[in-house]
Amino acid sequence: MAVHPIDYRYYTEEMRALFEEDNILQKKLDVEAALAKVHAKLGNIPKKAAVEIAKKANVKYVTMKRVNEIDEEIRHDLMAIVKALSEKCGEAGKYVHYGATSYDIVDTAYAMLLRDAILLVRKDLEKFKKILLEKAGKYKRLVMIGRTHGQHAVPITFGLKFAVWAAEVQRHLDRLDDVLPIVAVGKMTGAVGTGAALGKNAIKIQEMVMQELNLGVPLATTQTLQRDRHAQAIFTLALVAQTLYKIAAEVRNLQRTELQEAEEPFKEKQVGSSTMPHKRNPHRSERICGLARNIKANAIVALDNIPLEHERDLTNSSSDRLMFAESFILTHYILTEAIDVISGLRVYEKNIRKNLGLTKGRIMAEAVMVKLVEKGLGRQEAHELVRVCAMESFEKDIELSVVLINNREIRKCLSIKDIQDTLNPDNHIGVAVEIVDNVIKKLGK
Repeated sequence: MAVHPIDYRYYTEEMRALFEEDNILQKKLDVEAALAKVHAKLGNIPKKAAVEIAKKANVKYVTMKRVNEIDEEIRHDLMAIVKALSEKCGEAGKYVHYGATSYDIVDTAYAMLLRDAILLVRKDLEKFKKILLEKAGKYKRLVMIGRTHGQHAVPITFGLKFAVWAAEVQRHLDRLDDVLPIVAVGKMTGAVGTGAALGKNAIKIQEMVMQELNLGVPLATTQTLQRDRHAQAIFTLALVAQTLYKIAAEVRNLQRTELQEAEEPFKEKQVGSSTMPHKRNPHRSERICGLARNIKANAIVALDNIPLEHERDLTNSSSDRLMFAESFILTHYILTEAIDVISGLRVYEKNIRKNLGLTKGRIMAEAVMVKLVEKGLGRQEAHELVRVCAMESFEKDIELSVVLINNREIRKCLSIKDIQDTLNPDNHIGVAVEIVDNVIKKLGK
């Protein structure tokens, strides 16, 4: 029976498949096979033995059932794999794992696994970026209220929001590109990193094994690869998750009943509440926000795995198993959720336009101030003059235009037409459209 939600609820088939026991076992067997091949090439073991080891280094022959049976007896999961493979190889079995230590196999297998996982995240993050750019282009001229400190600020365009998110996602793509060669590095240097059990050709053996597996070669290691590599990968996932959190939180806020400017997809027969039939809750966006917290928490685990004692201890082993699976499976899951939410986002343009007028024109106070400066008033003087007018509009709950038209100092500088044109939100979006176009041009290649 499944216990962890990443087994039955919060997962994608593609990513979960990477972290299933059989796939991890196969990766470790691949390392054993590569090591045997290299030994044979260098004349350290018979070629026939390497062929047999490579053939039997497959989960068709070495099953998790058998590995677990041996592990139950000897209490060493990697040695259980070695024994299970050896017993399938007959006479060639005596050459299995020759010169290696457990973490030569484990860390090199992780390198292949995490490489595949990073590439999968990257593929769908690229897809997400393209969706954000499409939305940016579609809504680049849709004027809406910008909000700061939870208050109406000045107009923005909906497209600019998407452009900002797309630029942030591009930085995550760059980070994944940076971390990939750092993580896709294996090791084959034995018990403390000296390669003593591999003999005089230890450096060459390591290079050849990594070439066989298409992995990078470390400059120096202890019994393990240093965990700063893995921490950087987990931190990168945490950054991705926090961006998805931010986007999902914005969707949630825009979906508030009082705003109702945008809404995540809601299916025809979807239920929002077990007791309130009218509810249309943003549950997918909320789920993204919730799971992002777990991904972020694993960044602390990754940091704590860096200071292992001396040439190694075992404190990273158990936490690695949880951290890698959780972080990658959850990140990919919330990424695919975000793709669905944004691609199917409903935008209520009438509500967006309506909300622009909620403050009775006060969101255009900055525009009025700028216009007064253009007419010759000092900036500070203009700011105070408009501030007083805006506060009067607020206290009396009347249109700012009324206050401005009735203010003698304002009318000395601005005509009624000037005031009306200046209070039009469409006239105060600056170069938002140009910024969006530039983002699309640079990131849409």
